[in-house]
Amino acid sequence: IHSDLLKTRTMRDFADMYPERFGNQTNGVTPRRWLLNCNPDLSRLITETIGEGWVTNLAELHRLRPLAEDAGFREQFRWAKRRAKTRFTDWLRAQGGPEIDPNTIFDSQIKRIHEYKRQLLNALHCVVLYNRLRHNPALTVPPRTVFFAGKAAPAYTLAKLIIKLINNIAAVVDHDPAIRGRLKVVFLPNYSVSLAERLIPASDLSEQISTAGYEASGTGNMKFMMNGALTIGTLDGANVEIRDAVGPDHFFLFGMTAEEVLIRRAGYRPWDELAADAELARVIDQIASGEFSPGDRALFAPLIDDLVHRDPFLVLADFRAYADCQRRVEDRWRQPASWLRSSILNTARSGQFSSDRAIREYARTIWNVQPVPSRTVR
Repeated sequence: IHSDLLKTRTMRDFADMYPERFGNQTNGVTPRRWLLNCNPDLSRLITETIGEGWVTNLAELHRLRPLAEDAGFREQFRWAKRRAKTRFTDWLRAQGGPEIDPNTIFDSQIKRIHEYKRQLLNALHCVVLYNRLRHNPALTVPPRTVFFAGKAAPAYTLAKLIIKLINNIAAVVDHDPAIRGRLKVVFLPNYSVSLAERLIPASDLSEQISTAGYEASGTGNMKFMMNGALTIGTLDGANVEIRDAVGPDHFFLFGMTAEEVLIRRAGYRPWDELAADAELARVIDQIASGEFSPGDRALFAPLIDDLVHRDPFLVLADFRAYADCQRRVEDRWRQPASWLRSSILNTARSGQFSSDRAIREYARTIWNVQPVPSRTVR
């Protein structure tokens, strides 16, 4: 999608003159770091099941596909995920972080903080979940821990304000005894590769919710998939290929396509979305009134003004589709065998997202170089 946008819009004249200079290769991630090293229990299970060839040829993971139907293997896979979750919670506690219940859905959005990546969409949904539980304490929903992590550019004021909002929402939710054990929101500070190596194997749900047409590819989505997380996402970047690889039944799709985004922008009026969605309008009112910034109604005014009057990344326009899709996530979580089947298939079908494959394709189609056997240096 992104390559087509470059050719048809961003660099159209150049593409018309030199079409042969434009190519596309999906990038990848190294399975040695993002599965073998960071997820020892799952790696051990895979090696014991299909041998160690997958370490240098990730396509070998396809041999796990039939085992998604095997109840015994599903239980072993579940145990490996559980160990990753308890390993992460133990580490977080040792770092001075909060107590986290590993029985909850680990719902993770870890990436650079940017409006188009729509951490704000996720944060608004957290408030919706909070409101639902407050309004109806008897509501039956799976307990969920929502993790955010990422850094903002030094001068990116709105991105920093989004971080502040997430932390304030987390504080309100955490201090409400009526919600305890049912919903927790956590912003993990000082995001780093070391943190990602711990959280990604532990995650159940991968948030890849950027506005369609903005993400060139992404690699976090590949790392989550490789470790058996299910993706909730738009048709943007490598999400398109991930969904094709794993199949639509094992990917939670929502939102507008890149083409629909372009059409919707013409004459878009964000306030119409609020008029049509009382649940969403309530969240905006709560933030604007200072419920998540005690005594300071002006704190989040720049965010609210931007959403209500501009909403350049269509957060409000995609909100209802996102919230409805999250209900499908809850429904699937209530069916452990079905969730585990999808989780196994995500790992089994992640072979094409290895950096080994990406480098081979670059060498063949772009660099025009041949592999050279390595030699021991004496």
